[in-house]
Amino acid sequence: MSRRPQAATHGKDGDGTMARKVVNRKELRAQAEAAEARGKTKKAAKEKPAKEKKEKAAKEPKKAATKKPSRKKVAKEARMKAYWGVFNQAMKRLAMFEYADKKAAEKKAAELGANHFIQLLKEAISE
Repeated sequence: MSRRPQAATHGKDGDGTMARKVVNRKELRAQAEAAEARGKTKKAAKEKPAKEKKEKAAKEPKKAATKKPSRKKVAKEARMKAYWGVFNQAMKRLAMFEYADKKAAEKKAAELGANHFIQLLKEAISE
């Protein structure tokens, strides 16, 4: 048995959407008004205390809500100082020189051999 695919033509456009029931607003309004008329005595008894509470609340002065302004943490900028470091192939620092002593750092790297090099380092200054 072979099954044929069925076309999804539910609506006028054939887009697969189903038709909706048209809502009659006038009928809904009439039903709501009829329900109000039936239950008017019950609602009136319930609404009276609520109105009194609202009136009392409106007469009392409200306290001003003062919220403390939040303090933002100020990012403390660490001061950095530059150095020249002499490293081997395994990135192990063997010596460290002041930034002005680049020639001394190059000389030390040359003494240690061809596998050693210098690299700029920046470290935070602790005050």
